[in-house]
Amino acid sequence: MKIFILLIPIWVFTTPLLSAPVDVTPQPPITDPVLPTEKGPIFQVPSDKDAPSPGVAELKVVHHQDLNKKILISLIVASTLLAGILLLSTCFWIYRLKMRKKSAEKGSQKAESAKGLSWGPIMAKFPSLRSVGRKGLVAVIEYQSLVAATNNFQEQNALGEGRLGCVYKAQFNNDIQAAVKKFRGGEQDAEKEFENEVDLLSKFQHQNIISLLGYCIHADAQFLVYEMMQNGSLEFQLHGPPRGSALNWHLRMKIALDVARGLEYLHERCNPPVIHRDLKSSNVLLDSNFNAKLSDFGLAIAGWNLNKSTVKLSGTLGYVAPEYLLDGKLTDKSDVYAFGIILLELLMGRRPVEKLAGAQCQSIVTWAMPQLTDRSKLPNIVDPVIRNGMDLKHLYQVAAVAVLCVQPEPSYRPLITDVLHSFIPLVPIELGGSLRVVDSALSINA
Repeated sequence: MKIFILLIPIWVFTTPLLSAPVDVTPQPPITDPVLPTEKGPIFQVPSDKDAPSPGVAELKVVHHQDLNKKILISLIVASTLLAGILLLSTCFWIYRLKMRKKSAEKGSQKAESAKGLSWGPIMAKFPSLRSVGRKGLVAVIEYQSLVAATNNFQEQNALGEGRLGCVYKAQFNNDIQAAVKKFRGGEQDAEKEFENEVDLLSKFQHQNIISLLGYCIHADAQFLVYEMMQNGSLEFQLHGPPRGSALNWHLRMKIALDVARGLEYLHERCNPPVIHRDLKSSNVLLDSNFNAKLSDFGLAIAGWNLNKSTVKLSGTLGYVAPEYLLDGKLTDKSDVYAFGIILLELLMGRRPVEKLAGAQCQSIVTWAMPQLTDRSKLPNIVDPVIRNGMDLKHLYQVAAVAVLCVQPEPSYRPLITDVLHSFIPLVPIELGGSLRVVDSALSINA
């Protein structure tokens, strides 16, 4: 047994020696110790008859060789299993890395889509577009495509004219319609507003913000391509030939709610927050279902803490807040003031500023304020188109919101979030609010 115990560690550390023949010398049998009684050597060489037979020694050698082979086989098997485990672990690690890379790529694509526009499928139908990574999914459109779509910008295709250019109706391939805004070339303000609008609209993603399909720069002229808004602007519907005839009470409340939602997105959900700075009825566009969307972001500014020294006074007379006009103080409450003016337009069907005799003008706030707070006079100043289809209780609520929004002191004006929540109960469910109307036709025709 002693020999057997010693052989194992020797084989492990001196494997090459295992191939040599094993010399095993039989040991004498162990007997009880006996005290010597005679002089002579203490250890005696065993006699021939005491030596173990050669057969026994040979059996022991075979036994040890078999044991060594079994250990060697066990080590080979263990090494193979270990190598297999390492190989599988490496393959699994590589697979995980590939999956993480694919997941990161998908997340990046989703982030780019969030920054871009939801018109990707439509834009794929345009044969002459190429994507621009710097502007998300907003595409560059070839000038010749715009010329063909607008019939060389014929006057008969003009939809309207603004401060810095004209908007044309465009008919692209596959019967896709769009609106093309052509900036006047050579004007520094036009170039700045063009760049500002492309930069901002390429990041916005909201149902009440106009969608920018693409842009073009040709020589000194710049072009923006928007989604088509079939019912034009709110200004046209209220003060143009329709004279508000297409807008019943519930539709006007829906438009006010849509504008509030668009502003709430700019003020509360954009990072940094955005001030429109030129909110007015002509920049509120209506689609075929009278869904309202904010447009014209050339003057918009991202961020708060603005003052007269850093912001150039801009806007439209009648919509500009008093503190911005007099002191150059621009905040989100400036947009709230402009919203209040739009609300008064919806209620009374009057323009923000109307001319009086001579060269004098009168603002809608000056004219309406004394009557807005008088319930007996309020129904008499409401637009005749909606006078017979409104709920007086709702009229008083809307008038109260309008009065708060046009307060001279900005701190007295509500946040646009509060305005938004106050309008939701006034709009029928079918139009995006929470009001339950017993007669469904009332929400459309009232």
